[in-house]
Amino acid sequence: MAELNRGTAERPTVSRNPADLRDVVTEQVLSDADGLTAAARAAHRAQSAWAETPAPLRGRVAQNVGRLVAENKEALAALITREVGKPYGEALGEVQEVIDTCDFFLGEGRRLYGQTVPSEMPDKQLFTYRKPLGTAVIITAANFPAAVPAWYLVPALLCGNTVVWKPSESAMAVAEALFRLFRAGGVPEDVLRLVHADGETTYAGLERALTEGLVQKIGFTGSTAAGRRVSELAGRHLQSPCLELGGKNPLVVTDDADLELAVQGAVFSGFATAGQRCTSLGAVIAHRAVHDEFLTRFSAAVEDLVVGDPRRDEIFYGPLIGERYLENFRGSLELVRPHHTLSGSTATGRITSESPRKGFIGDPDAGVYAHPTVVAGVLPDDELYRTETFGPLVSVMAYDSFDEAVALANGHGYGLSAAIYTRSAGTAFSFRERCTAGMVSVNNSTVGAEAHLPFGGNGLSGNGSRQSGIWVLDQFTSWQSMNWDYAGTLQRAQMDVQDIDADLGFRLS
Repeated sequence: MAELNRGTAERPTVSRNPADLRDVVTEQVLSDADGLTAAARAAHRAQSAWAETPAPLRGRVAQNVGRLVAENKEALAALITREVGKPYGEALGEVQEVIDTCDFFLGEGRRLYGQTVPSEMPDKQLFTYRKPLGTAVIITAANFPAAVPAWYLVPALLCGNTVVWKPSESAMAVAEALFRLFRAGGVPEDVLRLVHADGETTYAGLERALTEGLVQKIGFTGSTAAGRRVSELAGRHLQSPCLELGGKNPLVVTDDADLELAVQGAVFSGFATAGQRCTSLGAVIAHRAVHDEFLTRFSAAVEDLVVGDPRRDEIFYGPLIGERYLENFRGSLELVRPHHTLSGSTATGRITSESPRKGFIGDPDAGVYAHPTVVAGVLPDDELYRTETFGPLVSVMAYDSFDEAVALANGHGYGLSAAIYTRSAGTAFSFRERCTAGMVSVNNSTVGAEAHLPFGGNGLSGNGSRQSGIWVLDQFTSWQSMNWDYAGTLQRAQMDVQDIDADLGFRLS
């Protein structure tokens, strides 16, 4: 359990319900750096025995975990809603993603395939094998406190690695619950260790563990700034981390788009989970011919969104994850400039009884709620165009030519997700080809993932690593080649190939 991984400098911290800050969801003692290093040391010792467990049996463990999560789906979703403020319907979808991930990797336990490769030499066979890396340290964020950890933990464990998991301090209760389900599903004690720690402690403990040779892989989901630090640390130890970072995800609306469908997609992309997804919509890029009509429809739809208590079925989005998330979002609002236009309601920032929102359900003063904000007139030179806002804010921009739309979709430097609304197949495929995002949707939102599809980004959104599906296996295994020579004499590969070529040419002539 988590308490086994605490260090000597124990200190408590609390996780509060963001819909009602009076409600303490859990109180945990945070580890010091020695605690994280000790957890890595224990996981490192356990790795060889876990790797010797046949991969199909490790797949059965993933199946067991998925079954237990399914049996506890409603309870886990309710805990997600309570701890991070995600509407209950969305929380159920997140838990289903954990189940889907476990289902997928049950099969991969029987498909950790290598290859038999033909040799250029006679009487020689070549083989390739996937090998586990060793011990992984996985650091996850609060906005998807169950699904994203599962994206890392399930394939890492399936491939024969051991894991030290450091969840967000804002989602410690969900982490404890998910950790117990993994343990109950058959994951041995030291094969998966849970450590609660703050960011600086995690960095210090990870640095020590890397120096001792205890960690062979880092997985990190979080901000681009923090990802840079993790990447630099990994690079000093000649490692390539798996990074899933921020996004400024564009949604292009062409002049032939179905505007009603585009509005629906933009609303969901921008304001689901209160805009706190790495794939949340950053900017709508609308053709000038339809810009004004789109903006009118979009603003009206945003005005009608119901905000409030995330336990209520009518709610579109609930609170931000916590007070520090609200403070960061307020910083994003400071990027609004005089040449911008607040479309629809002009109320911004925190929703309170003194700054109310029409149709709000619940007690606005009890939680951490924010007004949805639509900012029109954003230009490519604006800092708002280049900055991830991570909250309920969407920019709207205009374009004239397809080349300009592509430039705006790529120009902010992020490359996680993008969407285009068009009736033209040619336009859709051309956008896919020229867009730098790792994931592209056509006539669909910028958000959403499936367990068997690669997930990840480029540029400021990541280092090209991918999660989910068969592609994540390359993050948690290395390729080993083997050559078996049964000629009974030394064969010197390329040095002897010339002789073979000459002999072959002679015989063919």
